Amino acid sequence: MITYEELNEQNHRITELSNVLCYLLKDRAICDTGSCSDMFYDYIDLVKQHIDIVDKEMYSDLLKSSDDKLTNVAKNFMSGSVEIKKILKKFSKKWCSADKKCGLKIKVHEEFLKDTNALFDLVLQRILHETEHLYPLVRTLK
Repeated sequence: MITYEELNEQNHRITELSNVLCYLLKDRAICDTGSCSDMFYDYIDLVKQHIDIVDKEMYSDLLKSSDDKLTNVAKNFMSGSVEIKKILKKFSKKWCSADKKCGLKIKVHEEFLKDTNALFDLVLQRILHETEHLYPLVRTLK
């Protein structure tokens, strides 16, 4: 079982990476560096891991509840997870190489920035909702 401290550490790391990448990716030349590419793939992997952990460990108590409000919260977060996974898959197919060693596939930098910023915003919004709504709710059941 993952602890809330570990979840918060993951959230902090995801937020930190998105903030650094948001700054770095503005410079087209930096996008092609191995360091930036590695950091970007780390971000994608960390987001996937975090969503998988939350999906596996946070909803069961809510879904078992007789309170419809609690089960609806779990279902909404689960639905959000499915949507984020779809977006990550589509994003990765468009912008990421199958072989991470080959770096990112950026043809139109402005489009890449737009898509990346939208992804960062979506993930940060999800983290905020987890922190403010999901974690406190699950804590009340333990």
